[in-house]
Amino acid sequence: MSDTEPARRGGLKRSKTTLSGPRGRSRSGDDSVPLGMRIAGAWSWRILVVLAVLAALVFLIIQLRLLIIPLLVAVVLSALLVPFKNFLVRHRWPRWAAIAVAELSTIVVVAGLVFLVVTQVTSGFDDLRTQSMNSYNDLKAFLADSALHVSESDFNSYVAQAWAAVQQDSAALLSGAAAVGSSVGHVLTGVLLTLFSTLFILIDGSRIWAWLVRLFPRRARAATDGAGKAGWATLQSFVKVQILVASIDAVGIGLGAFILQVPLAIPIAVLVFLGSFIPIIGAVVTGAVAVFIALVYNGPVIALIMLGVVLLVQQIEGHVLQPLVMGTAVRVHPLAVVLAVAGGSMVAGIAGAFFAVPVVATLNVMINYIAGGTWRDPALRTREEPPLNV
Repeated sequence: MSDTEPARRGGLKRSKTTLSGPRGRSRSGDDSVPLGMRIAGAWSWRILVVLAVLAALVFLIIQLRLLIIPLLVAVVLSALLVPFKNFLVRHRWPRWAAIAVAELSTIVVVAGLVFLVVTQVTSGFDDLRTQSMNSYNDLKAFLADSALHVSESDFNSYVAQAWAAVQQDSAALLSGAAAVGSSVGHVLTGVLLTLFSTLFILIDGSRIWAWLVRLFPRRARAATDGAGKAGWATLQSFVKVQILVASIDAVGIGLGAFILQVPLAIPIAVLVFLGSFIPIIGAVVTGAVAVFIALVYNGPVIALIMLGVVLLVQQIEGHVLQPLVMGTAVRVHPLAVVLAVAGGSMVAGIAGAFFAVPVVATLNVMINYIAGGTWRDPALRTREEPPLNV
């Protein structure tokens, strides 16, 4: 051993002592900042980076909303149509025929509902306007002759204030609809994008998903693939259950309006069906429309009975259908649903309220799948992952 070897070892030992510190200090040697504060600072800047990325993503979605919204509608429709297409294929239909029938059935059903509502509303619009004006004048006369002695000018002032408050509170909700449907060209473009996207998802959904998975790093592909399949299964369950719940609501309220001889019972049922896809907000708005039509045409007694029918149907949905059926399909806490719908409506209006629950439910399942770690074991992954039926 040379004479310089002990010195070299001693130098290495001294350098290690200097780096680590005599009492386990950090390499920076800064003990003026407590350990808890250093940990909080490390977490803080990482959280800020994540929030910045999310803000940039939301901004990008808002800027590309005319493209993103039709694509999301196509994904939701595909989650409904893919099982129908696979059912036809299993019964020895040609693949192209199954895809064509699934696509055309969607067009026929949507066009039929729109045609039914437009014809019903158009035929009864003049009568509805006349009845509304008569009810409005009767209300003013009743308030003027009552103990309140509300004059016509005071009544008009109250109505103007109430209308201004409604417009202010609903500005965020209606902004999404105005942004998407600001012109006929935008509507037609969105419809065509939705139809083409749905068609290609039905034709080649598995290869599209495989291509998206290959965009991720190799180590993250197993987790991404499994999370995507779990989220797709949840989205399919959500769409099927939501259609069931919406149909029950529409039949219940529409049948109640028909028995009470409330006009426009069919448009009310269709409106309830469509509004049920927007939790909380849709039920309130569509129920208010049904009660308003009953009040205008049939008087306050029938309107109160109609209100009771609406509340009864919504109570059955909220306390029976949602916990038993929707709870198993979505697995999202009701508070999360309320906050998601409110946040989605503030960010993207009606479109945000519509997509809030399926997006939150899908992300919840995907995050839980990745956090569970079953994707690390190929045997568990093969046994627990649902197939991507597209």
